[in-house]
Amino acid sequence: MLRGELRNALAALLLLTAGLGHAGAADLYSVGTITSGTAPERRDIGFANCLRDVVVRVTGDTRLLNEKRLAEQARHAGDLIASYSFRDRMSGTPIHDEQGSYDRPHNLTCIFDQTKLDAFLKSFEREPWLKRPRLVAVIGIRDMKGAASMLASDSLAPRDKDMRTALISAADKLALPILLPSQQQLMLAGLALPASAKTDPARLGTLARMAGGERALVGTMVWNSKPAGWVAEWRIADAPPATRWGISGVGYDDAFRNAVSGAAQVLSGHEEP
Repeated sequence: MLRGELRNALAALLLLTAGLGHAGAADLYSVGTITSGTAPERRDIGFANCLRDVVVRVTGDTRLLNEKRLAEQARHAGDLIASYSFRDRMSGTPIHDEQGSYDRPHNLTCIFDQTKLDAFLKSFEREPWLKRPRLVAVIGIRDMKGAASMLASDSLAPRDKDMRTALISAADKLALPILLPSQQQLMLAGLALPASAKTDPARLGTLARMAGGERALVGTMVWNSKPAGWVAEWRIADAPPATRWGISGVGYDDAFRNAVSGAAQVLSGHEEP
């Protein structure tokens, strides 16, 4: 049983450390979404969703989602796409009743033309954000039972495994390299208890370097029963206090998406989240 637990811990650590290095320029322009079938009207909806995602992924600036010109271009998103492909998410599952390929869920992957997309971004006075620091996430948690803990790369609790997966997914969508410290690294840095939000930047910087990163994304997540959901607060350790952000009344998937999008906003130089 112990060997199985160790394998799980090592697998989680590898997921966090592999494949999340500095994103290559070509990788930034590839995004995916889920569509209800492959019909042209469904495909075009997917193209529009992919355009919105790739604009934020490439620039780190979520404020572009509010731009009228982006909404207009989304209706012609295919003009900026170099290639795309579909994969049936139910491949191998027989079609039942009158269901056809029209409404079966598919993964749509779009690769945008780098030259065309960059030209489109220039119309917003934006450029690709290529130099991305390797972040170490220092996250203190107080759960629904009132138990306090730190999210670590090698903790074996089932909830922590799910949280790590959610964090990786959020970071991957924005191509933001991210790591979690191990339990030992947290203890060596004096951060084994969730008081990280008040820890001085120097100590957090030391922990980030110890864990193989460059800067620290610091956060607290507290479960609130009324209304039910997580209350999360985030900051970049060495950034000005004005750049703190957060979200409340959400599941941890949304809390981590909020953490990563805010971090990208700050680190890409596009002011506060």
